[in-house]
Amino acid sequence: MGRVRKILTIFGTRPEAIKLFPILHALEGDARFTSCICVTGQHRGLLDQVLEFAKIRPHHDCDVMTDDQSLDELTATLLTCVGHVLDEEKPDLVVVQGDTTTAMVSALAAHYRKIAIVHVEAGLRSGSLAHPWPEEANRSIITRLATIHCCPTRRAADALRSENVPHQTIHLTGNTVIDALYWTQDRLAGRGGSSDAFREALQRFAGRRHIGVTCHRRESFAEGIVRVVEAVGQLAHRPDVGILFPVHPNPNVRGIVRERLSPCENVALLEPLDYPDFCRLLDACDLMLSDSGGVQEEAPALGTPVLVLRETTERPEAIEAGGAILVGTDTQRIVAETNRLLDDRSAYAAMARAVSPFGDGRAAQRIVELLATA
Repeated sequence: MGRVRKILTIFGTRPEAIKLFPILHALEGDARFTSCICVTGQHRGLLDQVLEFAKIRPHHDCDVMTDDQSLDELTATLLTCVGHVLDEEKPDLVVVQGDTTTAMVSALAAHYRKIAIVHVEAGLRSGSLAHPWPEEANRSIITRLATIHCCPTRRAADALRSENVPHQTIHLTGNTVIDALYWTQDRLAGRGGSSDAFREALQRFAGRRHIGVTCHRRESFAEGIVRVVEAVGQLAHRPDVGILFPVHPNPNVRGIVRERLSPCENVALLEPLDYPDFCRLLDACDLMLSDSGGVQEEAPALGTPVLVLRETTERPEAIEAGGAILVGTDTQRIVAETNRLLDDRSAYAAMARAVSPFGDGRAAQRIVELLATA
């Protein structure tokens, strides 16, 4: 057997943790690797929920977040903290995921030390630096620095080829979020009940159509979120629906949502759900309204249609497959499309039976094999 390779995986947010834990599980016990984990705490409480559920124990925790931290302050703090970890561990490869500030800064810090970078979920493009912001720029920067590009779909791989990324560094792996979703579903069958608030909301809305809502994107702060909340308020007038809205902890979201929707009888405002309960939400809902990238991938895999609350998306595959519709943050369009799907059974059925384009649940093992040959 060849030399054991040290892999340092760095992440800081809940979506990164969800999409990376299948890789971390695959690395465990594989004699070809020493696996080291660094978390930055970019999403503190939301991140810790996933770590606990997936039984991931980090070796380093930078814990970088402070109240009202600007992006430049976060970037500077991350660069220094991650740099210290890299200097201590001296890994052969650094694995980052997606488009977060943690991922971009970790790739930059590794590049400064001439350490090879593996980018999980590479090649997604919206074509606009403003949407998603600042993630579109982050992902493009990582592309310029990465050694191995693990693409979730053929479209993503083609995007990298069009940017003259070396062909031999581009690999079609599928999306690890499907691995995480299937792993979680298997465990939910034998797991105890969900949180009291979530269970009570489902019971409260028994016999109604369930609509799930998530909204947290920076580009939607202020006016965009106000328009989304107004749409939810209008939809709440339907007596046949129950709206389940896990409210993001960011104060730019939380204050507006609670102020305007707390009086609505048909809206259950929930604290952020842990990952198992969020998977239950996706499965229980007839329809999701969301600006989340992960929801665009996960919900279609469960046959749950998604109305995407963004002006553009770097995941057009879900729309092309028929499982999602891009509606932006225009109040009337959100209301009209939601009502159409709730009232038109054939339109709803066409979306619900769309085939997910994001993989077969074996992406993590493909990526680990790439790590062995990098």
